[in-house]
Amino acid sequence: MSDRWIIVTGGSRGIGAAIAVDLVARGEKVAALSRSGNAPAGRGIACDVTDSDALAGVIAGLAAEGGIGGLVNNAGRHVAGPAASLEATELDGIFHTNATAPFVVCRLVYPHLKQGGGGVIINIGSFFDKLGVVNNLAYASSKAALGAITRCLAVEWAGDGIRVLNVAPGYVETDLNRTFLADETTRAWLTRRVPLRRPAKPEEIGRLVAWLIVGDVPFLTGETIYVDGAQGINH
Repeated sequence: MSDRWIIVTGGSRGIGAAIAVDLVARGEKVAALSRSGNAPAGRGIACDVTDSDALAGVIAGLAAEGGIGGLVNNAGRHVAGPAASLEATELDGIFHTNATAPFVVCRLVYPHLKQGGGGVIINIGSFFDKLGVVNNLAYASSKAALGAITRCLAVEWAGDGIRVLNVAPGYVETDLNRTFLADETTRAWLTRRVPLRRPAKPEEIGRLVAWLIVGDVPFLTGETIYVDGAQGINH
């Protein structure tokens, strides 16, 4: 248990909410950032992660109120569509939310983590980062970029006691996709493609992320951890 804040972006629902709930259950102080400001656990703070000025203000406030001990970059966007009709502006928008904004948050928390003697950053990627996925060029490539950001920061900041990891889920059942995943055709496809024969639950991702933050694993950094039920390696 730490007196420093753990920041979770996109913490109002889905995977982010599950992460916040698990961390609070373990005794951590959680600041859950989202556009709505709602939070199932911890302190909910309204903040758009693509607004760097707003982010800087929130992070400075938390740093002054006990310090910052960790970060989970969970907020992201998914847009699907054919690559042939993907506009450069749309690609830029996805990259800004899924790669640039997480880096900006990392950069903003860095001096506070360093001042506190170190900490943990977890980026939430996707198993699409290693796959060729039809109609998902923008999302898959932005998540691959997030993995590269993770590796570079892990190397640069290791000497400051900061570990950086990338957790890459496969299909996770949330309130946003529950109807889609409940469709018989989709469910049958997942049963064939995922060796564990189901999508993950948000709580399963939340449990892993929370453990990576509070657990005693000081030599683990720079890696992408795939949580996809072995779907990505099933051929």
